[in-house]
Amino acid sequence: MRDSKIVDFLAELADKVPAPGGGATAALHAAQGAALLGMVARYTTGEKYAGQAETVVGVIGETDTLRVRALRLAEADAAAFTAVTNAYRLPKGEERSAAIARALAGAAEPPARVVETATRVVELCEVLLPICNRNVVTDVAAAAEAARAALTTARINVEVNLSGIKDERVREELNARVHGVDAAVARADWVTAEVREEINP
Repeated sequence: MRDSKIVDFLAELADKVPAPGGGATAALHAAQGAALLGMVARYTTGEKYAGQAETVVGVIGETDTLRVRALRLAEADAAAFTAVTNAYRLPKGEERSAAIARALAGAAEPPARVVETATRVVELCEVLLPICNRNVVTDVAAAAEAARAALTTARINVEVNLSGIKDERVREELNARVHGVDAAVARADWVTAEVREEINP
């Protein structure tokens, strides 16, 4: 996926194949949000922003890491969903049921990690918003919106797997990991509202 052209990825996404799908797109939303923030941070450098240099350097480093992580999660999601479809192809019986439950638990892991990644992107939007170069302030909102899409898309991709997971502990853990999505979405909405207020005085 990392080496795919956008046009090829979108064609694959539109095709009648099990993966990539919504989980991969959630991860790519998070990657785009991180990339946008990295760009904003890089425009927030130089003498004018010397007082914020330490924070900005930290944001650059972290957003670069988050971007790479999210892209890996897109690939992991596609692989995990393929494992689910393979499990459903097994002959009916206890072995198939166990394989499906394992595969569903595995398929829920990448989007759960996307939720964590996108939540951090939103937090970094909040960090960068008050100090960034105002010429690219709308890109902070764009990053928040990309992270918002990642959060809500990843959550539904966790939830769709829960009913097939037999291990109660695993279900509870996954539920806990997506519990904060609404709060993170509200924070992303706040970032966008702040930017819109600034550009529409």
